[in-house]
Amino acid sequence: MLASPLAIDVRRGAIADLGVLLADRRIANEGRIAVAVGPGQGAQIAADLDLPNCEVFRVENGSVDAATELGKKLRAGAYEAVAGIGGGRTIDVTKFAATMAGIPMVAVATNLSHDGIASPVSSLEHESGKGSYGVTMPIAVVVDVDYVRSGPERLVRSGIGDAISNLSAIADWELAGQEMGEPVDGMAVTFARVAAEALLHRPDSIDSQEFLTALAEALVLSGMAMSVAGSSRPASGACHEILHAVDQLYPGTSNHGELAGIGALYAYFLRVRHLGRGQERFDDVRACLLRHELPTRPEEIGLDEERFARAVALAPSTRPGRYTILEHLNLNDDEIRRSVRDYVQTLGH
Repeated sequence: MLASPLAIDVRRGAIADLGVLLADRRIANEGRIAVAVGPGQGAQIAADLDLPNCEVFRVENGSVDAATELGKKLRAGAYEAVAGIGGGRTIDVTKFAATMAGIPMVAVATNLSHDGIASPVSSLEHESGKGSYGVTMPIAVVVDVDYVRSGPERLVRSGIGDAISNLSAIADWELAGQEMGEPVDGMAVTFARVAAEALLHRPDSIDSQEFLTALAEALVLSGMAMSVAGSSRPASGACHEILHAVDQLYPGTSNHGELAGIGALYAYFLRVRHLGRGQERFDDVRACLLRHELPTRPEEIGLDEERFARAVALAPSTRPGRYTILEHLNLNDDEIRRSVRDYVQTLGH
């Protein structure tokens, strides 16, 4: 059953009405609210809010330890709800902490770098790298496009790559259904596909107010698709296996959405080369990534062909039990190297 948010507010000036939203008795009956803010714009936003009974907690990083510590504070303080204000790390930490404390959470996004805004997953750092943890999705989502516009353009473009990668993830899920008999949730697929299609052919860019609104809505819808599915399946396939492998082997190489985009494009290349289908999608995804100045080649994310091939080889181990084009083809190391070389040569034409 879909645990849809109580409210989704995507517009200019949306944060100005956050106090009204948090005063909603369906969220907090007595108005005892906590606010978690990141090191960026979150602190200033919290200071500008008119929330007399609110206590502000700073989130210094995106680690499991930070999330656990915040969860303990929320539980000890008997708060009725928490608002996480900031970027992806802050929201992921707050989702985890709210779930731990058993209270509703409102996500207030200051950038649109990935689809974690409304997803039932928190991506958190630990001593061995980064892991994904199931959490309760936010009860409400607020995206103020004025704050988004004031952030780094690279982070905004990154969200496009993450949303577009849904198309590759859906193709992987459908492949798993055909080959392995894995159940495929049609509603989750529809949500994820609509999110990606809303951006795929748009001629405008992040300079456009309308585009930012469409991007925000797409990322929220992608999160809802994961909630419907009960997992990240509709938004995470070979694209994200490659992403997590790059993060594991070469931490700090690139950001989430950029890696999701290039991972999706490479996965479509494999489908075209080995299955003889997906050419139109490959062309569409490539055109979209190029239009928004997102990377399509390993060198554009700081990797040579050999290191990218190593990430592809490692990728299936990052999501044990998930069946994608990578597991289906089961290429050996030499075959992966050749495919990466052919992929780069194809993009050169």
